[in-house]
Amino acid sequence: MTDSHHSAKSVYELIGADAFERLIAAFYQRVSTDPILRPLYPDHDMAGAERRLRLFVIQYFGGPADYNAERGHPRLRMRHAPYAIGQAERDAWVAAMLAALEEAHIAEPAYSQMRQYFENAATFMINYPLNGILHGQPS
Repeated sequence: MTDSHHSAKSVYELIGADAFERLIAAFYQRVSTDPILRPLYPDHDMAGAERRLRLFVIQYFGGPADYNAERGHPRLRMRHAPYAIGQAERDAWVAAMLAALEEAHIAEPAYSQMRQYFENAATFMINYPLNGILHGQPS
């Protein structure tokens, strides 16, 4: 009997661990020179931040659950609460990640799945209003 519903491969299975290494390295290369993003990352913890993002993204996309083993539940909004993240920060983060996806040569269908997740997750991290817009004040 053949497996007619053939289960879809995870992004991790499709692109492999090396692709995640390339992606996150390319992303942090951009963070290190980005005037909006760089101030959000403490100097003493850039390597730690890079490692945590790599572990999280690998786990999220179907790889080993090393992030949870080390850090527990991701609780992304709580972990990002100390940082002021507005539309400009969100847009800079997404731009850096999309450029990193290109540089790391992430192929379809993984590219679209990752892009959609990163765009949505970055929007979800916005935690402060700009110019009172979120308070309904006239512009």
